Amino acid sequence: MAVRRVLFAVSEVAPWIKTGGLADVAAALPAALRARGLDVRVLVPLYPALAQAFAQAPIIAKLPAAGGDLPASLLREATAPDGTPLLLLECAQLYARPGNPYVDGAGHDHADNAIRFGLLSWVAAVLGSAASPLDWRPQVVHCNDWQTALAPAFLRYSELAAPHAATLLTIHNLAFQGLFDHAVLAALGMPPQAWAIDGVEFHGHVSFLKGGLQHADWITTVSPTYAAEIQTEAQGLGLDGLLRWRSSHLSGVLNGIDDAIWNPALDPHLAAHYDARRLAAGKAANKSALQRRCGLPRRDDIPLFGVVSRLTEQKGFDLLVPLETQLAALPAQLVVLGTGTHELEQAFRAMAARHPDLFCVSIDFDEQLAHQIEAGADIFMMPSRFEPCGLNQMYSLRYGTPPLVRRTGGLADTVVDATPASLADGSANGFVFEEPTSQALLATVNRAIVLWRQRRQWRTLQRHGMRQDWSWTQPARVYDELYRRLLAR
Repeated sequence: MAVRRVLFAVSEVAPWIKTGGLADVAAALPAALRARGLDVRVLVPLYPALAQAFAQAPIIAKLPAAGGDLPASLLREATAPDGTPLLLLECAQLYARPGNPYVDGAGHDHADNAIRFGLLSWVAAVLGSAASPLDWRPQVVHCNDWQTALAPAFLRYSELAAPHAATLLTIHNLAFQGLFDHAVLAALGMPPQAWAIDGVEFHGHVSFLKGGLQHADWITTVSPTYAAEIQTEAQGLGLDGLLRWRSSHLSGVLNGIDDAIWNPALDPHLAAHYDARRLAAGKAANKSALQRRCGLPRRDDIPLFGVVSRLTEQKGFDLLVPLETQLAALPAQLVVLGTGTHELEQAFRAMAARHPDLFCVSIDFDEQLAHQIEAGADIFMMPSRFEPCGLNQMYSLRYGTPPLVRRTGGLADTVVDATPASLADGSANGFVFEEPTSQALLATVNRAIVLWRQRRQWRTLQRHGMRQDWSWTQPARVYDELYRRLLAR
């Protein structure tokens, strides 16, 4: 059965509201699906940035107060610059808050997050039911992470009129599960029978994510390896048993990247444009420009490592800090961009202060500098302890900057270690280590530098990554097939 109508329900969407890769997916995947002929509309709360961007967006539906404490709301309609229709959920008391959509200015979760994202899930369920106030009705409701994961549970437990759309839930990061006190159940308008082991109850809490995993018609994650990892006790975070039980309805679909934005041949942030055929001069010009911007000596005789990341233990940067002396002795330059835990931020600042000619650290979010690091670095570093998908390693491959990663999640699915065998058959595109230790990271750094000095092999490694297809074309095709299978079932 051909699938034509998909509601993509999400809590953030680039460029208006972004805390991580989810927002990039919400911008790129619907557009790629629309390029395949699907009618995809994105449901997202009307945060201040979206209200400003679409001040004239007309009201297309008034949604009365639902059960529990879920308030009345409005639905506005707008169109993104790429032509993707947006359904903007307006409820000023819940969404008219500046900054991060999940936390307040002090970094604490909003006390009413259960109601804020319970309403978003409820509206997604309503639009996917015969009770929808719109003429347009989706055949599939595609939910994303815990913030919209209750939609399948609402369709299961509510009295919304049938027939219902099929539901698909994508886990972008299992670590965020939407856990709330039992009292939230009544506030959401959920019936008592939802408080059960096969419902939304999870170790004495209401779990939005568990409710979705239990009741969605299909579950995806953002890489095949991560789909396997979350079914293990080590990485399942208490949900591995449920995920194993649902394994016949679970698959991993590797994310893509927006190859129009991340394109070294056209990127407006770069000092020089280049592609796989015009590589050496372009990389050299961008390395020189990055060194100049960061106040580092302009040297082409030592490698420059780049980092653009959250500076947290999950991302493995506690493994890098102890290597300060060894990196300085190589010698190698290091440019770091990101924010994270106070301890790691301070550690990286101290490294830069002790070695200003080798290390540059910017505790900030700077989109222009992120692009310049991808283009100007020789090697990009991602030593993550776990990584559901990761996008920066794909940006790096696109920019001819071989990534150095730990074998986990999407990093394992995208980076092929440069071994003698993979270099001989042409499949190598980066460097991979196994154990999450500083020693393993340092050994791989040394391997990378050895190959970096062999310029002919290095150019071959760079070009292979640049010529691979990291776009959303293939993921969109896979999702299109999944939607069709759901309806055929």
